[in-house]
Amino acid sequence: MDFHSTDATDRGVLRGPLHDRHAALGADFGEFGGWDMPMSFTGVVAEHNGVRERVGIFDVSHLGKLTVRGPDAAGYVDTVLTADLGAIGDGAAQYTLCCTEDGGVTDDMLAYRVGPGEVFLVPNAANARAVAEVLRAGAPAGIEVVDEHRGRAVLAVQGPRSPAVLAAAGLPTEIGYMRFTDLAADFGAARVDVRVGRTGYTGELGYEVIVPWARAGAVFDALHAAVEEQGGVLAGLAARDTLRTEMAYPLHGHELSERISPLEARCGWAVAWDKPAFRGRAALQEMRAAGAPRRLRALRALGRGIPRPGHEVRDEDGTVLGVCTSGTFSPTLGAGIALALMDAQAAPRTGDTVTVDVRGRGLRCEVVAPPFVPSRVR
Repeated sequence: MDFHSTDATDRGVLRGPLHDRHAALGADFGEFGGWDMPMSFTGVVAEHNGVRERVGIFDVSHLGKLTVRGPDAAGYVDTVLTADLGAIGDGAAQYTLCCTEDGGVTDDMLAYRVGPGEVFLVPNAANARAVAEVLRAGAPAGIEVVDEHRGRAVLAVQGPRSPAVLAAAGLPTEIGYMRFTDLAADFGAARVDVRVGRTGYTGELGYEVIVPWARAGAVFDALHAAVEEQGGVLAGLAARDTLRTEMAYPLHGHELSERISPLEARCGWAVAWDKPAFRGRAALQEMRAAGAPRRLRALRALGRGIPRPGHEVRDEDGTVLGVCTSGTFSPTLGAGIALALMDAQAAPRTGDTVTVDVRGRGLRCEVVAPPFVPSRVR
């Protein structure tokens, strides 16, 4: 498909602040979460390997951005989201979930604790409004939930050479994992307020650079130039997906949804079970006591073939065990990989083999322990 053939604005799809730059750099665009985003520049495998081996830059400005501020905003957010925001200090980030009352997941996100009176949230693009509505619905007097979806841009610099890229752009690199810092930095003639977090979605050492929407171009140009100096790559969302799948990181709408709980998706570690209150607590405590009905497993193909989302997983007798939620070709391993949600009572163990129905052809896969490749985030 030629993603340039149809004007995104005619399709009611949103564009980020760097769209024209991406087009000039040869991006192939696709719709993701209601946004027209660069899916690839030079090819998924080249971009994937470039991030793993050197460094890559992603535009993820489509992600939601919400600021919750007011008296004890952190305390209020902690009564809604699953993780324990009180367990981290100011200047720290945390992976957390906004659940439904029946234990499903409205969205997963990063929470940045700016201070007791301010929390910055980065949910997924398609779910940002839903998360904001949940937070506003229960907010006490004095708490404000500000939608900054198109107020800030997010650039992800990921890979082993990412510290050199940030240093070349005049940004700090000595930031602990899941920490962030706010500063003002010069980009040409512009003085820009920047939030730099050492987080990521690739399993590599990397940073998220959050800047005002109107200043995104100057910051991107500086980072892009530094990436090129390091032999790195421009990377699109297609490579971001193969990278996160190799790490077995969940993607909402695949491994997590309003019908898939954190326990089923192996995200129970992001739930502070001893907290007295969070949205969906009662349902999740009940599921925890009874045992989750389904469990996520990681599969590696033993032959040629690529498992894809929706492909059924069967045992040696042909009984359906579950379904693949994500699946792709792993450039690092040179093999097909998948995440699959299976019936907990029949779910195979690590080392067992199963068969994935790939368009009517059986593909033997081994159940492996996630992640598929070692993490280097620290």
